[in-house]
Amino acid sequence: MEEELKCPVCGSLFKDPILLPCSHNVCLACARNITVQTPEGETPVQSRASGSSDYDYLDMDKMSLYSETDSGYGSYTPCQLKSPNGVRVFPPANHHRHCSLTCPLCHRSVSLDERGLRGFPRNRLLEAIVTRYQQNRRSSASSSSSSSSSSSASSTAVKCQLCDRNPVDATVMCEQCDVYYCNACQQRCHPSRGPLAKHRLVPPPNRAAGAASGGGGGGGGVGQLPPATARKPATCVDHEAENFSMYCYSCKAPVCMKCLEEGKHAKHDVKTLPMMWKQHKCQISQALNGVSDKAKDAKEFLVQLKNMLQQIQENGVEFEACLVAQCDSLIEALTRQKAKLLTKVTKEKEYKLKVVRDQITHCTMKLRQTTGMMEFCLEVLKENDPSGFLQISDALIKRVISSQDQWVKGALEPKVGPEFDLNVNTDALLQTILQLDLCQGKVEPGASVPAAPLLQLEKCCTRNNSATLAWRVNAPPVSAIEGYILELDDGNGGQYREVYVGKETVCTVDGLHFNSSYNARVKAYNAIGVGPYSKTVVLKTSDVAWFSFDPSTAHRDIVLTNENQTVTCSSYDDRVVLGTAAFSKGVHYWEVRIDRYDNHPDPAFGVARINTMKDMMLGKDDKAWAMYVDNNRSWFMHNNSHTNRAEGGIAKGSTVGVLLDLTKRTLTFFINKVQHGPTSFENLEGVFVPAVSINRNVQATLLTGLEWPKTTQQ
Repeated sequence: MEEELKCPVCGSLFKDPILLPCSHNVCLACARNITVQTPEGETPVQSRASGSSDYDYLDMDKMSLYSETDSGYGSYTPCQLKSPNGVRVFPPANHHRHCSLTCPLCHRSVSLDERGLRGFPRNRLLEAIVTRYQQNRRSSASSSSSSSSSSSASSTAVKCQLCDRNPVDATVMCEQCDVYYCNACQQRCHPSRGPLAKHRLVPPPNRAAGAASGGGGGGGGVGQLPPATARKPATCVDHEAENFSMYCYSCKAPVCMKCLEEGKHAKHDVKTLPMMWKQHKCQISQALNGVSDKAKDAKEFLVQLKNMLQQIQENGVEFEACLVAQCDSLIEALTRQKAKLLTKVTKEKEYKLKVVRDQITHCTMKLRQTTGMMEFCLEVLKENDPSGFLQISDALIKRVISSQDQWVKGALEPKVGPEFDLNVNTDALLQTILQLDLCQGKVEPGASVPAAPLLQLEKCCTRNNSATLAWRVNAPPVSAIEGYILELDDGNGGQYREVYVGKETVCTVDGLHFNSSYNARVKAYNAIGVGPYSKTVVLKTSDVAWFSFDPSTAHRDIVLTNENQTVTCSSYDDRVVLGTAAFSKGVHYWEVRIDRYDNHPDPAFGVARINTMKDMMLGKDDKAWAMYVDNNRSWFMHNNSHTNRAEGGIAKGSTVGVLLDLTKRTLTFFINKVQHGPTSFENLEGVFVPAVSINRNVQATLLTGLEWPKTTQQ
């Protein structure tokens, strides 16, 4: 928790802390040091820089501080001097009039008004916690000193903190209240019912005599502080004679009655101070429960990581021994290769150890920060000052929730496993050596790796943009075949890629390009190794595409009939249906015949991505390119942008043609075989699916497998 109590500027415990508008804190003296002046008409800024130098101390109390802004953060401008924490400080100048202060944590700047630093509220809650922390640390140090100088340290029991006279030994301690009770006081002041039923009562620890005598205020080690004591209520910054009594929900700040009467907060949402105090305490408590659970998981995770170190060491030694045993069974010529393999394993082990150690360090650091924040929050919850609490509660709630979010599922999982995903298979090498020795005699075919499979041309075929291949092995090898690897090129004479690995001898490959020729080959493998490739077979996909509407991607109001070639809609709104084919290269043409056309609707035809919106007209989003047309005229539409109005419409019996030329990357539309309007869209790239949008006034039938028009109007 000590990190929560240190000033970000001087690095020491807070002294006279003030609360900045960004909810961060800084010592009053440090605030004077980092306050800068800007020329008339300029806005203040802060920036970070490396290096270090001493602060320029500015006597801000003697300066006239003015601001042209009500509040908020200024823009950024360069400055000259730098503090040890990287915060740049402007040197004083007589012609400067405007002053500002930059938060050293979030680097936001705020202009000071005529009150100067007095305009920032004191964080009395933090000041009280720091004071108690210092007292408790001095008490613990004194107790340790007296205990070490004594020849024998006697232990005494902790006394009840609620006994009026002659306190007796405490029997329980409430972890939430941090108070020690005897049996009588526990039954009287802390019964296990109502809201106190969820508090956890634990046996009190024994303390040294010095700690017991100084522990009447409660608390244990340095990490825990004595309970808070009641202080004088805070007064309003603007009205020093008035105490805070209300909380402005809009401004996130406590206010007094005069603040409400003067009208500054008249139209704001104002609530009572005690109610907001209890509400924010409840929010922090609930958020702390989640963080506490994550912290417990993190501790268990650290134990798991530390155990994993030993497992990695053991598995690494075991793997190295196995590797040495395998390498030693080979001839002397393999000595260099053995050393290389050992180097790889060592590097893998070192990599795994480094990853786990780094993860332990990172997790430990985050856990320490979380624990410190939790201890600080628990101390804040003990405070009885509503206004001081509400000054920091919003920021504290956000910090607690943010701290909980950092313990995501992936953060508590090892980045590497203790096992080594390496394997040295010497069988193939030994088999090769045996084959070399046996070259003096007769070698039986198929005695090692599988022979090349034979592609059965009578069973290999293409349909549309899919290809089916079948193969067999003439003579089974001595070692059983474990599987096959089927490879195809890119349809343009490029490199081969694996499209299937498995035990089956028949495979269908979908999603190929239309009007393309693919080279296919297959090879078999077993425990010994991978056999040679088969002879290559050439498969040519269809020149034109045959496809239908896709019911799996259509809107639920779309109705498909006629083997998914005819589409209708049950809604008056436009609904989208896509085709089953997808195009990324080549030239493709299809038509949609209008079977029914009532009340002059405006259906849309074109292409789209697979994830286009299905509940609106085609072309309304940026994933569709379409032409929508009525009985008199048409428009092109993409991303809800309408262009190129063209006269001429559709009627019952009309056909709308779509020409997608991915060689020229253009899209053109036709009505009754005649080009309609100019080239609709250009510079098209990617994968496109045929698409139509209609409502219940239209019925249309898809016509595919057509030759595209040879001539078009320009």
